[in-house]
Amino acid sequence: MKPLLSKTTKPFLIYVLIVLMISIPVYYWVIDMIWKSELDEHNQLIVEKTAYEFKQLHLSDDQLKTSLKLWNHIQPETNIEKISADRIRKDSVYTSEKQLPFVSDKKKERYRCLKKVVYIQDKPYLFTIQTNIEESHETMGIIAMITILFFIIIVVGLLYLNRRLSSSVWKPFRETLDRLKTFNLNSQKTISFPVSDTAEFEELNESLYKLIERNISAYKTQKEFTENASHELQTPLAIIKNKLDILMQDQDLTERQYRIAEDMNKALTRSSRINKNLLLLAKIDNNQFNNSEIISFDNLLCQSIEILQEHFEQKNIIIQKQIASDIRVSGNSILTEIMISNLIINAIRHTSPGGTISIQLTDSVFEVSNSGTEKINTGLLFKRFSKLSADNNGSGLGLSIIQEICRFHHWTASYMFENNNHVFSIRLKLS
Repeated sequence: MKPLLSKTTKPFLIYVLIVLMISIPVYYWVIDMIWKSELDEHNQLIVEKTAYEFKQLHLSDDQLKTSLKLWNHIQPETNIEKISADRIRKDSVYTSEKQLPFVSDKKKERYRCLKKVVYIQDKPYLFTIQTNIEESHETMGIIAMITILFFIIIVVGLLYLNRRLSSSVWKPFRETLDRLKTFNLNSQKTISFPVSDTAEFEELNESLYKLIERNISAYKTQKEFTENASHELQTPLAIIKNKLDILMQDQDLTERQYRIAEDMNKALTRSSRINKNLLLLAKIDNNQFNNSEIISFDNLLCQSIEILQEHFEQKNIIIQKQIASDIRVSGNSILTEIMISNLIINAIRHTSPGGTISIQLTDSVFEVSNSGTEKINTGLLFKRFSKLSADNNGSGLGLSIIQEICRFHHWTASYMFENNNHVFSIRLKLS
């Protein structure tokens, strides 16, 4: 996880660096072209001025020849030579490199050259002039260094300003985040967010405030429904069950009527159990249980085994126990007891008479395994009302309740089938 500032700063730095790297050759090309253009103009001006000055002298042929020879001698970078009419060509502008004979350094230098035909006393002369342009490299180097220097100054300044401004600009956002972290839906109290002069943060606070209010309202409604259903549905179900019990004790019932009443009683018992389990799931989803108790897991497990001992005896099931002592976890004792009972009852229900159930508890894992013949479909394992067997006595919610209780406690429930045994494991988060 990276902070937002680093995520925005890094692409910016990469972009600026790429632009800088591209700008250096572009700088070089532009400056070189400007330099050459200025030198071409300079060479053209020198040629025209020199030719004009020679014309104004009105020298004789011998004097002109002597003067041109002297000119070529004292001006090493220029040359004026008389040409015939057939050698007359268009002006030629080009760049050449040569090594100066009077310089010890063997480095070659660039020259901007111009060959132009001029007329002195109505006779054609080829005027060649060369001007050194090596200075453009030094100029380019200086510009590159200045560009890099300003780039460093800009980047360092922006990083400094970003870090200084982020602490003040993002302060309302961090305060909002801190208050959201402390929000607890069970308290049913709204949050007052800090006032911000930034439009986006103020809009965020308003949206969060409305969202929390709606959630609190929905939570209250759902909690009231759960509590009302717990009382209102159980009462008529209990009355109907009592009436059926009384009816089934009536000696005037025929055998057919008794079987019908018995089937009704079984369905009613299952409906009552489903109702209780659904209400339990709703309460878990609504976080209506306290999870701050320190639970003696091994004691709860031993109590549950003792309570269910009659069920083991009815199916002649062999029970194998390996229970470590003094295993304490943090959570809710009621939910933990329900999870242990559901897991063992599920094993009893799916174990054939004369089968074996193994119960193990270590300092980190609670495991229940029972003998079986075929692996359970793991895709339907923890889904509500999924049919994993032909047994219709269960509510279809036992394993779903186990998973929800594990999520509530931040435990991990898993299943595997090995050596003809169904193995359910709960990885505990110890206190």
